[in-house]
Amino acid sequence: MEFTFEVWHWFVLGMLLIALEMFIPTFTALWFGVAALVVGILLWFMPEWSPAAQMLTWGILSIVSALLWFKYLKPLSIDRTKAGLSREAVLGQVGFITVVPQQSQVGTVRFSLPVLGADEWLCRSEEPLELGERVRVIEILGNELVVKKHST
Repeated sequence: MEFTFEVWHWFVLGMLLIALEMFIPTFTALWFGVAALVVGILLWFMPEWSPAAQMLTWGILSIVSALLWFKYLKPLSIDRTKAGLSREAVLGQVGFITVVPQQSQVGTVRFSLPVLGADEWLCRSEEPLELGERVRVIEILGNELVVKKHST
């Protein structure tokens, strides 16, 4: 007696693998589940399809979709902010002055990409700065950045 896969077998396997992705957040199980659903749909239209061909198709679709995810799609979702990076990653970042710092009060510097999760920071400077001037981070003091004029 030979075991034959039914359409519902592939749908259940696909849904289980997709649900497993909630516990294994790598997006690998997701693609194996999607491949199982595709094989289930193909089996629906071709009920005479052999179990060996179904397994081979599932394996190939799983590998190809996982490789496509890691090669092409995942790099598009990389977080390009500086959030979570160490102090050394912040030093040297270039922004522009939106509120000029004075001797007795702090100013504000804005960055084109967020630095440590914020695109605007309080700043201090030992040299006089002008509104809109490009500055570079040279130190971090608590919640404030120490900046100086950026030379291009």
